[in-house]
Formats: sequence, C-alpha cells, structure tokens
Amino acid sequence: MDSRIHIIAPPNVLAGSGWSHIVAASGTFVAISGQVSVDTEGRLVGKDDVEAQIHQVYQNLIACLRAINAGFEHVVKLTYYATDIKTALPLMRRIRPTYIGMDKPPANTFVEVTALARPDFLFEAEAFAIL
Repeated sequence: MDSRIHIIAPPNVLAGSGWSHIVAASGTFVAISGQVSVDTEGRLVGKDDVEAQIHQVYQNLIACLRAINAGFEHVVKLTYYATDIKTALPLMRRIRPTYIGMDKPPANTFVEVTALARPDFLFEAEAFAIL
C-alpha cells in the first residue's frame, strides 16, 4: 500500500497543472543530484536540442532510480533548471507524462538560470525520492 499523500490543491491554493503542491511520505530519503544530458560515455546528447536533452535527463534519472531499486513512483520532488524557460517548459510539460504517472505527480519547481555547468547544457533536473 502506498502511504504517500499527494495534495494537488490544498485549501485556498490554486490546483497545480501537472504537479502536486504537497507530497508527504515516510521512509528512506534519497537525493539524486542534478542530471544533465550526457550518455554513459560522457558525451552530450542533443546539442542545441532541448527536447533531446529533456529525454536524456529523464533517462539518466531513471538509471539513478533503478540503481536504488526505485522508479518515478518514489519521487516526491523534482526541480528543473533550464537556460530558456520559454522553450523548455512547454516541452517538459509535454514530455513529462511519458516518464511520470500524472495521477499522483511529484511536487516540482522549474527555474530559469543564466547557465548550467557546461555551455551546451540547456536542461537539468534533480530529484528527491522516498523509499
């Protein structure tokens, strides 16, 4: 039985569009560092292509979750970073349901930044999970 509580719209707060405002859970806390668009050889995936980078970031998050015998159903918070929110946000919203069950979505934050760790990185995401 899933003991997580997802509250998409707490009283007096507008409902989220694809995220939960509150996720409460008990268990082992796991923090996954920001994942960027590199493959297992360290090669950039999707130069100048934010959509390809978003997919690779999700694939990297999946690999991290699998390493701890978890999946996106264990993720309680995602934070996204993009160098161009006008381009990345609609793409992320379209791509996200491919990877995340939207019936009980995690809490999330999306931030536009002036730069990421390397100039070719356009998108990054970090995750918190509870096992």
